[in-house]
Amino acid sequence: MKTLEELKKAVLADGVIDADEVQEIEKVIYADGKIDQDEADFLFELNDAVTGKDNHSSWTDLFIKAVASFVLDDDGSNGEIDADEAAYLVKQIEGDGEVDATEHALLVYLKSAVDKLPESLEKLLK
Repeated sequence: MKTLEELKKAVLADGVIDADEVQEIEKVIYADGKIDQDEADFLFELNDAVTGKDNHSSWTDLFIKAVASFVLDDDGSNGEIDADEAAYLVKQIEGDGEVDATEHALLVYLKSAVDKLPESLEKLLK
């Protein structure tokens, strides 16, 4: 199985993420059954690199599912977004200077999944 770095190079070789690559990414990041911070970082790096490109629609679905799992399915604040997770998301989303469509879709999903979206994330939805 490829490392995250090897997978990133392969996926970004043509600058877009196609359906086969989405399946390969999913297989690698879910190999141990959960998403860790390295894998979440990897997803944000990929997303920033392919923003505005003609990516397969399943890319957005995987990105949302995996990043949401990283912040919501943890032992410390299961089902909620704590202050550290909110700060992490803000840093990642603002990292490239824009909230792209995939990141916006993630925020919309998170807002629907939790009782209260932290204010720092609410601001990014506007």
